[in-house]
Amino acid sequence: MRIRTAGVVTVLGLALAASGCGGDNSNDEPATKATSQAAGGKLVIWADDKRTAALKPFAEKFGQENGVTVEVQAVSKDLQTNFVTASQQGSGPDVVVGAHDWIGNLVSNGAIDPVQLAAAQKSSFNETAIKAVTFNGQLYGVPYATENIALIRNTALAPEAPKTIEDLVATGKKLKADKKASEILCLQSGQNGDAYHVYPLYTSAGGYLFGTAANGDYDPKDLGVGKPESIEAFKKIGKLGEKGDGALKRSITGENSIATFTGKKCAFLVSGPWAIADAKKANISYDISPVPGFAGGKQAQPFVGVQAFYVAAKGKNKALAQEFVTNYVTTPELAVALYQAEPRPPALTAAFDQVKGTDPDLAKFSEAGRNGQVLPAIPAMAAIWDPFGKAEAAVIGGADPAKTVTAAGKTISGQIK
Repeated sequence: MRIRTAGVVTVLGLALAASGCGGDNSNDEPATKATSQAAGGKLVIWADDKRTAALKPFAEKFGQENGVTVEVQAVSKDLQTNFVTASQQGSGPDVVVGAHDWIGNLVSNGAIDPVQLAAAQKSSFNETAIKAVTFNGQLYGVPYATENIALIRNTALAPEAPKTIEDLVATGKKLKADKKASEILCLQSGQNGDAYHVYPLYTSAGGYLFGTAANGDYDPKDLGVGKPESIEAFKKIGKLGEKGDGALKRSITGENSIATFTGKKCAFLVSGPWAIADAKKANISYDISPVPGFAGGKQAQPFVGVQAFYVAAKGKNKALAQEFVTNYVTTPELAVALYQAEPRPPALTAAFDQVKGTDPDLAKFSEAGRNGQVLPAIPAMAAIWDPFGKAEAAVIGGADPAKTVTAAGKTISGQIK
């Protein structure tokens, strides 16, 4: 699942002493040391448990080189909300790690500052990752990993990758008839739906969330939910539902979708890199391919998400934070360590090239997301999730697609205004 972390659980204090020297971040050249004013200060980083462990040696190195104390605070849930609240109270960290689609909300709340990367540094990253952390023409984060969903297939049950969703359904139905599986497809929905996981099917059927402005940015004034294209898309999704093919079911949730797959109860799972560890633990023979679209439809496009480091606008040591984010997060060593903490394709090209030889799944997930859409980071996206998801679940359960998605569109439009 995509990371949604926060709430400080434990604090790992790294009191480190050494000498530091000044640096300059001008003339398009990255600095090599924090500013002299930062020497002797303290840097506070919020990250989740896995990233805390990966960051520890690099935080230690940074502290030694700059003569500062570094505290990496391990976090477990609700990071975005807690970070905004802490920022407003002046009690937040200097650096925070989170998803790129937080940016619109964080910027509108004045919680993060733009970051300064040299042109050479920008070009060393995956282009989509840089695009994802760019908001209103400014770079607001340094990306470290990309993520998207794909079709994960039990090759013992389904040796060939389906070319269309219809092919997948046909294979799944046969497996059920032969009592080799109990579900056609594990694509999580639950009672409230899941816009993130159903999005590839929605796009293949012609639906869209937001149009784009002339500069390529998402346009919140052009809402696709409720438009004729979305109605047609929901009709196709409905035909896959409980009163249709039975491939999409509300009983498949975020809590049981992966377990149902690893329990060999379904041959097909729509999920991301986070599911692979469980598949390996269960000794599933698997392969990864793009989520198939509808026959005769558009290419299925998953959301592409990015995990990034942000500089807190109200942090107590912003110069030190900028130094850490621009000159330590951009190193292949740290990117590889973060990958090893939880395997997701590194956004830094050199790091991706370094690990792809030992992990063939990386290239497969990247290929599955090659034509994906950057998950909108505009504030209006917050209005999408709940109404869209509930409309999806209702249609999967047999509700009228036109009435349901039209109502969802009105709800979303009202929230955006």
